[in-house]
Amino acid sequence: MTPAVKLMTSTSIAFRLCEYDHDPANSNFGLEAADLLGLDPDQVFKTLIVLAGEEEMCAVVPVSGQLSLKLFAQAVGAKRTEMCPPDRAERSTGYLVGGISPIAQRRRLTTVIDETAQSFDEIYVSGGRRGLDVAVGPNDLAFLTDATFADIASG
Repeated sequence: MTPAVKLMTSTSIAFRLCEYDHDPANSNFGLEAADLLGLDPDQVFKTLIVLAGEEEMCAVVPVSGQLSLKLFAQAVGAKRTEMCPPDRAERSTGYLVGGISPIAQRRRLTTVIDETAQSFDEIYVSGGRRGLDVAVGPNDLAFLTDATFADIASG
């Protein structure tokens, strides 16, 4: 059981586990999850770790789009942001790239969820390992991660 699943199990928040067979040759983890689970890619969200200065932060955006670093910087009040190197993201969150969950990370990071999440009753995010997603209400995810919603994704 991953830290994300352990935390969610300990709460009264409704969620569903969605497992699939991850292909180790596939590095497009989010789109793979959407495809194998038969889901709308707009409803499946990827977790990205961003640096604002030296501070790690978490962005949750649909796998159908990309994170806009400019919009993310505006959302968190930073002058400049950049993607966090994968090894540092893994150390910071306690999860492996491709399985980084926004839930129950090693350290609680400032988290921003793209506002499109609010148009769904539930969204899918990594459950803490490759091949495991969690279906959860966007407001419940925001509660669990102390996140805010903002326009941070581009086409």
